[in-house]
Amino acid sequence: MDLTPRLKQILMIMLEEGGIISVKELAQRIGVSKRTVQRELEYIGTSLKQYQITFETKTGKGVWIGGKEEDKRKLLIELKQKDNYDVSNREERRKRLVLEILKNKGLKKLFYYASQFQVSEATISTDLEAVEGWLKEQNLIVIRKPGSGIEVNGTEKDYRRAIRTFIEENIDTQMIRESYEMKETEKEIHAIYGSSMGQVLNETILKKVVNCLSKIEDKRMLTLTDSSYIGLVLHISIAMSRILKNEIIEQKDNWRSQIGEDEEYKLAEEIVKRLEEEFILEIPDIETMYICLHIKGAKHQGIEWDGQKTIEVERKELLELVNEMINAYDSEHAFEIKQDNDFIQGLLAHLQPTFVRLLYDMKIANPVLGDIKQSYPDIFERSKRAADVLEQWVNKPIPETEVGFLTIHFGAAQVRMEGKKENIRRVTVGIVCASGIGISRLMLTKLDKIFRERIQMETYGQNDITPYVAGKIDFFVSSIALKSAGIDADVIQVNPLLNNEDIEKIRQKIFYYERIPKKEQEETRFMIELEQVNILAMQIKTILRYMEVFKVSNNLTFEELVIAISEKMSPYRDQQVMIQEDIEHREKLGSQIFAEFGFGLLHTRTKGVVRPSFSVCITKDRGIFCNPYFKGVQVILVMLLPIDENIRVNSEILGYISSVLIEDYTFLDTIIKGEKEEIKIRLSEHLRIFFNQYLNRV
Repeated sequence: MDLTPRLKQILMIMLEEGGIISVKELAQRIGVSKRTVQRELEYIGTSLKQYQITFETKTGKGVWIGGKEEDKRKLLIELKQKDNYDVSNREERRKRLVLEILKNKGLKKLFYYASQFQVSEATISTDLEAVEGWLKEQNLIVIRKPGSGIEVNGTEKDYRRAIRTFIEENIDTQMIRESYEMKETEKEIHAIYGSSMGQVLNETILKKVVNCLSKIEDKRMLTLTDSSYIGLVLHISIAMSRILKNEIIEQKDNWRSQIGEDEEYKLAEEIVKRLEEEFILEIPDIETMYICLHIKGAKHQGIEWDGQKTIEVERKELLELVNEMINAYDSEHAFEIKQDNDFIQGLLAHLQPTFVRLLYDMKIANPVLGDIKQSYPDIFERSKRAADVLEQWVNKPIPETEVGFLTIHFGAAQVRMEGKKENIRRVTVGIVCASGIGISRLMLTKLDKIFRERIQMETYGQNDITPYVAGKIDFFVSSIALKSAGIDADVIQVNPLLNNEDIEKIRQKIFYYERIPKKEQEETRFMIELEQVNILAMQIKTILRYMEVFKVSNNLTFEELVIAISEKMSPYRDQQVMIQEDIEHREKLGSQIFAEFGFGLLHTRTKGVVRPSFSVCITKDRGIFCNPYFKGVQVILVMLLPIDENIRVNSEILGYISSVLIEDYTFLDTIIKGEKEEIKIRLSEHLRIFFNQYLNRV
């Protein structure tokens, strides 16, 4: 079917809507004038005949697609699978030109590129001049040979660095983002090949590469983020395309000395072995290094430690680095930041590929760097101080792009830290499309990836919005114009694909509703405050009533101590196991043994307890814990939080106790003496102060 890219967009919107839509709304969705849409629709009827569907229009109402639902669905599927490359989109065309140059190293005539991109040779020549500066930054020089065409000269190392830089710079653009919207094994090939990026690559090569990678069950592959996985697929696919054309030459420099044969290298060797079997050819040894570097520099969904001795050493070194970076970022609130599990885990996962990028001079793009510097100048400047610590560790300069990513991590931690001081709640969002089944599910999935625990979402069709529904939803995100006559509803109308502007509107709306009471509670604010005060009082009373001081042997290991704690906290075996596992998991994220303050703090959220608890653990002779793991501290404090509806207030109480331990050394001295009643009296005094401060806030 011969359709312009714009007409394809129009058809997809009409088919997804499933009903009448105005030409004006179509124009707004696509971002063009009403006249442009009318011009595109003039010849749509002829193109639709082969699908047994019709284009219908009625003055004053709008346009729609007529015919059987099965035929409409068939057309929509075909449109989504087709390449939606718009030749008039100069920016996308030039990105494709760069990719084509990186994929095919040899001499090419301008006519070759002109026919590839459906434009004139003069246009391609202008495009080439535009991208020449970017290529030069990668040490790739464009050589024009009159009568023969153009050639790009550079070393294999420069080509590989350029490929990685290109993928990094564009991984968050529509050109590549389409590639990783879905990542299930059976859909990977269609998802990647159906994208704008995939259309530039060889389909057969792409399928073989995905087939090889999908068979590898190594945890380093399974935990790759979607963007890093797609980046690896694209990198290998481009490399294989050039290997098959004999364009890769073995480097003469001693590259083997630059990289050790560790676990990532072994994984790269396995990938190369599978590629050789799949493509039935011998792959140059240097390709193993390039794949290894890509894996080392990739981002993972989380960070895991397997307990091996070498990994333990690395973990401890990383945690020391993280602690130093936090101290440099904000010495006043360092202790609070170090209690943020999400921050610690996220920064640890981020630092591993960062080391690789810095050590091997691998560039990374940060498309939001300008916005970060403008919107969060204070956090950015403090993140520079943390970056200075990192620079001393790796002995390499830290570019602003990397500082920008550190700003994101530290900024998120600061928001969470400040959020604990506010009455932050989860926001209820209604996702609306014509039926409540199709596009709303896509929007729900995207928003869930971005906002996660901050929102609770429900999907609705346009006819489902009753006064009752509107009353329990904070705000709606809708891909259509809602006819909500007589219904008081806060609605954000968005593009079904949720562009950056839409996401920012939703983010601001969430921020607003997080900080105000739910609709049905506004009229009973005073009753809510009374209830909150009552809950706080009950939780404080519980902590004081069940506070324990217990004594253990000086020579216990960490694991033995955790077992002893769990047995003290619960008489039930299943709950003891949960307590043990949760304490050990938290400790692996970052040791909570603070030798500089003289105590250890074992705290976690766990289903192993049903009430918040604060306990003191000392040795039988009131001396130090002898095992080296405890760094000579005299007391271990245990704080356990049940996973229930009071998690926020419990966290606030125990967080306050943690801060008092640092600020009031006499309180810690009382604890070390181990007299239960004395400890309870001092703890009561501090919690009374906290309770009064809370009353002043409400």
